[in-house]
Amino acid sequence: MPPFHILGADRPGRWLVTCDHASNRVPPDVCAGDLGVSAQDMTRHIAWDVGARGLAEALGAALNSPVICSDFSRLVIDANRGEEDPTLVMQLYDGTIIRGNAGICDAEVARRLQTLHRPYHAALAQLAARRPDTVIVAMHSFTPCLRGRAPRPWAVGVLYSHLDPRLSRALIAGLRADGDMCVGNNEPYDGHLPGDSIDRHALQKGRHNTLIELRSDLISDRTAQNHWAQRLAPALIKALEAVDAP
Repeated sequence: MPPFHILGADRPGRWLVTCDHASNRVPPDVCAGDLGVSAQDMTRHIAWDVGARGLAEALGAALNSPVICSDFSRLVIDANRGEEDPTLVMQLYDGTIIRGNAGICDAEVARRLQTLHRPYHAALAQLAARRPDTVIVAMHSFTPCLRGRAPRPWAVGVLYSHLDPRLSRALIAGLRADGDMCVGNNEPYDGHLPGDSIDRHALQKGRHNTLIELRSDLISDRTAQNHWAQRLAPALIKALEAVDAP
């Protein structure tokens, strides 16, 4: 079974919706399927982006474009990180020790790269190359509050690299024009991460791109995910029209 799911591979739209942290699954060949993290912690944001997969699927349908989702937990290996990133395999995350990753050897990291990380990115690259004007939309979610930190005020964050902020800035302007939500401009994180998915598949290829973060409590069920997909799709289309205009 491949370490990813693709929906709507034959949809004609120019968008490609990605979800790097779609699953909290630990494959059976990784620590016998148990990273030594409690079941409760495996449902938290440290293991996956809660609600992001359902939102990505709904957004892909709304844009009539394909969707690719990872099928392994970010704690196994982070699909959004470059191969040389020191946070590729986390040993401590938001106060939780990842016991199955403690003292992980180079050979095991290489094996997870070969069996999980690289096949996912190869499939993503193939989908992105299906047409010359592909636009990549990376869907993520963020927890309302990290342990010991202040609550995060944003409903949605739009992230981007300074190397190409065009689509993201147009999207931020459009979402803020709605007037009823707190929209983060490169919040809750800075969007420039060398070697990450956007860098690899969009920036290095000259493709329009944006990364959208929804607060996870706002997309906790299918109804909420569909609602946000229907809200984001027209905003994305309008933003793309703005940056494509002569």
